[in-house]
Amino acid sequence: MSSSVKILLVEPSEIIRRGMISVLQQLNTIHMEVFEVTEPEQLRCSLCWRNPDILIINPSVSGILPLHDIKKEASNPELKCIALLNSLSDQTTLKSYDETISIYDSVEQINDKLNKLIAQPSTQPKGESLTQREKEIIVCVIKGMKNKEIAETLHLSAHTVVSHRRNIASKLQIHSTAGLTIYAIVNKLVELDDIKK
Repeated sequence: MSSSVKILLVEPSEIIRRGMISVLQQLNTIHMEVFEVTEPEQLRCSLCWRNPDILIINPSVSGILPLHDIKKEASNPELKCIALLNSLSDQTTLKSYDETISIYDSVEQINDKLNKLIAQPSTQPKGESLTQREKEIIVCVIKGMKNKEIAETLHLSAHTVVSHRRNIASKLQIHSTAGLTIYAIVNKLVELDDIKK
């Protein structure tokens, strides 16, 4: 994770959200930026736009995507997800989260949980860190499509395509179409016959 940890907080209750932000601001061992999402519909866009390192989300919010889909949609494959508990929750659901924070946890407990998550090494092997959407964008790029065409084909905004392309370049350290083409062939994202001459 970067030196400044980006946290996306998804909680519709203003009281709980403000309380959580207040607690996070007291954690002087972690340099962070906290972004708020109040409506479930904002989550998908915020994942791409903010590219968070940690997602703190109330699992009981209706209309939220399943956690598996959230991780798939995220621009960051190393995204850590924390369940923000303000009521009883199904333990089976909570197993898919990396950690839980309760509204009854102390500042020290929250600090320890966040530090533990930040210190965890990435479980993603190098070269496997691309999301499915990023792989689709690579294929479009090497086929010669412009950002606007990619956006129309994949039903995304042009801004989201640019954001994904920036993440791809950062993850792979490849900044040319030729380099992406070689990467795509080696990693079997495309066949030679699929590439425009």
